[in-house]
Parts: sequence; structure tokens; C-alpha cells
Amino acid sequence: MIAVQERLIRVGSLVNTQGIRGEVRVISHTDFPDKRFIKGSRLLLVHPDFPEPVELVVESARVHKKFYLLKFAGHPSINDVEKYKGGELMIRESDLQPLPEGSNYIFELVGCRVITEDGEELGELVEVLQPGANDVYVVRPPKGKDILLPAIPDCIKHVDVENKLVRVHLLEGLID
Repeated sequence: MIAVQERLIRVGSLVNTQGIRGEVRVISHTDFPDKRFIKGSRLLLVHPDFPEPVELVVESARVHKKFYLLKFAGHPSINDVEKYKGGELMIRESDLQPLPEGSNYIFELVGCRVITEDGEELGELVEVLQPGANDVYVVRPPKGKDILLPAIPDCIKHVDVENKLVRVHLLEGLID
């Protein structure tokens, strides 16, 4: 059983089964799939049909198209894993990989207040998009439409996750 106060971090979504030998298709939500989805990794499945997370141990893993195909120890057939479809694969916060200086996990950024260099309140950081070249912070102001801020040094000036605050420089054209 998992301690109630321990935060779980999503690393994948279990979207379907693959074949009849107990493999599942997983969409990765981690920057470290080579650490999370290897033989012996312990993952927690959180599913609306189960009152408690289910601990699973990866028996094998391979990449197929845009999915990771995982097989779990003790789950030799499709009948053993079909009930897991729609679940989220999680890890304990204490199992996170250390990040380089100046980097943050997305879950640490979401919920931060976003202010300008002049102290003007812009809103709350509600999502981080990852379209390609750089991340984009989605800031929801108290009124009006969301503000999209590129996560580049010219725009994001200071991030303080302990105090849930992001200080930004508004580049020309970012706000209508």
C-alpha cells in the first residue's frame, strides 16, 4: 500500500493491449523512457476501476511506432492486462531522476503564479506544451484568453518552484 501523502508522477498512459501474450501499448510522458521502461522497473498503475494503485514490474520493453510495448512480470496473457487499459503508469516522487541545474519537472511548474519583471500579475501557469523547438507555458489570467509564453531565456527570467512563482519578460506581440 502507498502512503497517502506521497505524490505520484505520471510517466505513461496505458492505452491498449498488443497481441495475446500480455503486452500493453504505452504512450510515454517521461523524458527518461530508457530508465522508466526497462526490465526490472517498478511502476504503479492508477486506474479508475481499482481503489489502490497496482504495482507492476516490467519484464520486457520495446519501442513500436510511437508506443512503448511493455510486458509485466506475472501477466502472461491478454486476459491479465486487458483490465489495465485506460490506466496511468506512475512513479513515486522519490523515484524521480535528478535534473540538471536550472531545470524543472512540469508538475513543479504547473500551479505557479506568473508575474512580469515589473510585478504585474499575469495569471497561473496551467500547462506546459512541448511542440518541438522549445516548451510553451500556458498562463491562464483571471480574465481573458490564455497567454502562451515560449520557455526561452529571453522570456522566462526566473523560476522559483519552492515559492510557486515564475517571473517573465513579455516579448513584443505575446499579449494582444
